[in-house]
Amino acid sequence: MLPQAVMKKAQKEFLDWQDLGVSVMEMSHRSKEFLALTAKCEASLRRLMNISDEYEVLFMHGGGRGQFSAVPLNLHQDGKTAVYCENGVWSKSATDEANKFTKTLSIDVRNDVNGEFSIKQVTNWVLPEDASYIHYCPNETVDGLEIFDVPSHPTAPIVADMSSTILSREIDVNKFDLIYAGAQKNIGPSGISIVIVRKTLLEREGLPKPGILDYALEAKQGSMFNTPPTFAWYLAAEVFEWLELNGGVKAMEVQNIAKAQLLYDFIDGSSFYTNKVAKHCRSRMNVPFWLNDESLNDKFVAQSKDAGLLALEGHRIVGGMRASIYNAMPIEGVQALVSFMDAFAKEHS
Repeated sequence: MLPQAVMKKAQKEFLDWQDLGVSVMEMSHRSKEFLALTAKCEASLRRLMNISDEYEVLFMHGGGRGQFSAVPLNLHQDGKTAVYCENGVWSKSATDEANKFTKTLSIDVRNDVNGEFSIKQVTNWVLPEDASYIHYCPNETVDGLEIFDVPSHPTAPIVADMSSTILSREIDVNKFDLIYAGAQKNIGPSGISIVIVRKTLLEREGLPKPGILDYALEAKQGSMFNTPPTFAWYLAAEVFEWLELNGGVKAMEVQNIAKAQLLYDFIDGSSFYTNKVAKHCRSRMNVPFWLNDESLNDKFVAQSKDAGLLALEGHRIVGGMRASIYNAMPIEGVQALVSFMDAFAKEHS
């Protein structure tokens, strides 16, 4: 979901951006008008996340999966192993992609017991001393698992795939060396990805790589080594402005806690639904739940669509249902979902 205010503004400007008589999609990406937009966009993101000058902010192609390749290609070091902390589908996919380029070590940081999904405390992760980097995924959308603490290492850079949690809660960027995120959760439409990388990492030679995945090259070229996805960049800038106008990340976090708590409290108090995630690592962005009588799944999905509640079917790997409640989802949307779930449970109990 994108903020309605942003969508309405984009609709209004679709054919005539900044009174230029053309769409932003028809502008040259090197025009002074578009370059002003990109500068404004980066400055806004830096304010939202308190990103210092020690970091480059890149706007790149390829989404999260593109970064699965870019990270090992840029950060590889001969004779060292990349450590991948796995807690679900996406962290494992990142490992599989990295295996094509560099030596990896997978560490299972889940501790599932008696059907409950959980994450080991970050301080208990056993990370080897000699690593080229440490990679992890703070929020696993499929399983509904979120890691709120940040791992640390005396020498290896910390790399985080924040595609589904970026801008949803305050973080200390200085605890990370590289953050990347596909746009299509809290930033904008798919087609662009954000990379926040400590400048000292750009000195690594890494491996031979395509230019569009080369962090140092993209930094020198202002993220324009290749023609960028201009419309996605424009919408990202509008979302960042919307966030700042609505209290920034701090305000979003307050709202996201309230939305998630409302839904989790209802599920926990129900004998009709269940959630299998331990409370200390429940995602605020993706809430999976299961009907105790799974023969009712198809009926639940059909009736929820009729009620205007979309995309509730869970991922095929874990089944059940899943509510994604990213920044743009108002609390009224969660209230509508809870009301529907309550009515459905009463009808079928």
